[in-house]
Amino acid sequence: MAYGKLTGDGPATPAGLVAASLSHAFALFVAVSVGANVSGGHVNPAVTFGAFIGGNITLLRAILYWIAQLLGAVVACLLLKVSTGGMETAAFSLSYGVTPWNAVFFEIVMTFGLVYTVYATAVDPKKGDIGIIAPLAIGLIVGANILVGGAFDGASMNPAVSFGPAVVSWIWTNHWVYWVGPFIGAAIAAIVYDTIFIGSNGHEPLPSNDF
Repeated sequence: MAYGKLTGDGPATPAGLVAASLSHAFALFVAVSVGANVSGGHVNPAVTFGAFIGGNITLLRAILYWIAQLLGAVVACLLLKVSTGGMETAAFSLSYGVTPWNAVFFEIVMTFGLVYTVYATAVDPKKGDIGIIAPLAIGLIVGANILVGGAFDGASMNPAVSFGPAVVSWIWTNHWVYWVGPFIGAAIAAIVYDTIFIGSNGHEPLPSNDF
């Protein structure tokens, strides 16, 4: 939205893509950091789904997280619309020549990288001191993925990020792409990392007061 304001809704440029990548990376770094000790700092329904698939949270907790994430996205977009004087909160869309299935594949691959990074730096009980930089690593992989996929389908990797603008703008074209791709990618990453690197003896037990 800031880019659109500065350029008069001009066409996307490589510089704009880099700016979007960096802003997402920094913002996610902070969001994960401030939420890590409270809720795990998931921020993303796909990350929550990956954590559930790996047996790290219960289904009820996952559902509560999903509700909070989606509500947060809608409220954020409404606040943006009000605070910018009614500017459009554009929904995610596919670039010219990119089919929905192309985009699904992009989202699977990018979200796999994201959730694999989450597992390696934040979930794995053997992470040791590497856990200190988990928020930075998670922010950087999202920024890198936006550089790769942003020009093709917006590089969502996060159904909540797609859901908020879709609700506020009421544009749902190809919206399913931004759920199917991230959830598949998250599930594959969770299964691969959990099976190969954590194993049945590597899980820390859920707290007794968990849902």
